[in-house]
Amino acid sequence: MSDEIRSRVADLMPTACDELATLVAMRSVADPRQFPPEECTRAAEWVKDAFIAAGVGQVDLLSTSDGSLAVIGHQPGPEGSPTVLLYCHYDIQPPGDETLWHTDPFTLTEHDGRWYGRGAADCKGNVVMHLLALRALGTPLPLGIRIVAEGSEETGTGGLEDLVRARPELFDADMILIGDTGNAEVGSPTVTTTLRGLVNVVVHVETLAGELHSGMFGGPAPDALAALVRILATLRDEDGNTVVDGLESNQTWPGADYPDAQFRSDAGVLDGVGLTGSGSVADSVWARPTLTILGMDCPPVVGSAAAISPRASARLNLRVPPGMDPYKAQDALAAHLENAAPWGARVTVEREAIGSPFRAYTDGPGYAALGAAMEDAFGKKLGHVGHGGSIPLCNALSAVVPNAEIALIGVEEPRCLIHAPNESVDPSEIENLAVAEALFLQRYARADRQC
Repeated sequence: MSDEIRSRVADLMPTACDELATLVAMRSVADPRQFPPEECTRAAEWVKDAFIAAGVGQVDLLSTSDGSLAVIGHQPGPEGSPTVLLYCHYDIQPPGDETLWHTDPFTLTEHDGRWYGRGAADCKGNVVMHLLALRALGTPLPLGIRIVAEGSEETGTGGLEDLVRARPELFDADMILIGDTGNAEVGSPTVTTTLRGLVNVVVHVETLAGELHSGMFGGPAPDALAALVRILATLRDEDGNTVVDGLESNQTWPGADYPDAQFRSDAGVLDGVGLTGSGSVADSVWARPTLTILGMDCPPVVGSAAAISPRASARLNLRVPPGMDPYKAQDALAAHLENAAPWGARVTVEREAIGSPFRAYTDGPGYAALGAAMEDAFGKKLGHVGHGGSIPLCNALSAVVPNAEIALIGVEEPRCLIHAPNESVDPSEIENLAVAEALFLQRYARADRQC
């Protein structure tokens, strides 16, 4: 049967390319300040119609608390069969500086065997992956299917999470496949089993009533920017490890390795520049807290004057691993910043977003069926990795459907450059993952009935 599924998916790949091109042309950025909201509505309607055509009989557009439209569908399965929820999102990151793109970001363009365009991987490539899998199975479907396509995932405004809490019956399933991550590399089947949480703060430093001439007052006058630099420097040790007083930072990753050379290539680390941290790459990106300086408010180089800064600010992002309470982590970070202030500088910490980490349980029948299907599709055993990013929906779903197994898969391998200029997808990833998903759905339906 796997050969038949593979043949069906291969025959459908030209259609998948056309559909992805149609989706990429829709500028579905969920921010009306940047693109017309009609673009998101158009994408939502397209996704709704496509899943109906693929065999999901009941699909609706539901408004959420943040104004976005969620595509919610349900096709009941045969009596006694399990239900699988397939998740994706149709909203995208803005293209950013379009002069940095080698192609039009809203025109799907093939180059060197990859398909380029904003959203080609994150996450419209996963929309197409789900559609391919369902079409390869054909109707009637052998089990129950729920469809959830989010319309504001990239803005993090929480509309779908609110809908999950308000209407949990719409998300009831035995297995949930979150199509919004990717393989460790092209051709290596991978499931993401942990997600780091996030803690954001803005630290403000003040030292003077106003700017002062650096020649007349420089020396004894406390420089707020210099004070901020001193504070931020305390957040890394000599090896580049994140160090926040009160937070453990020596955790190790028990799953698949992330080789240094591969990481250097994936991240575009310049020749001669070393990696930071004393643990392995996998430890750093999946198991330990890490802090990033997202931005700073200070005088720009061009136009700067010979003056001492009276105030300066920085926005910080702390990623926290599973097992670490993000609220306690935010408290620890705020206390560390306040205690690190030199020269009696006034420090205030503005608390922003918090997202909880997530850990999947992998010992159920769903994971067993998924592992077998991935191995059939790719010819390699399924690997387990973590993900440095956060997907708050996973915790929301886990709370309302506590017995469901949750697995994160998708087409977004490192070369996709999601969120960056020149985002792309390898079409072989769409094809192989669609085969794997169809085989999983087939195998899971049979396995559950035999139990």
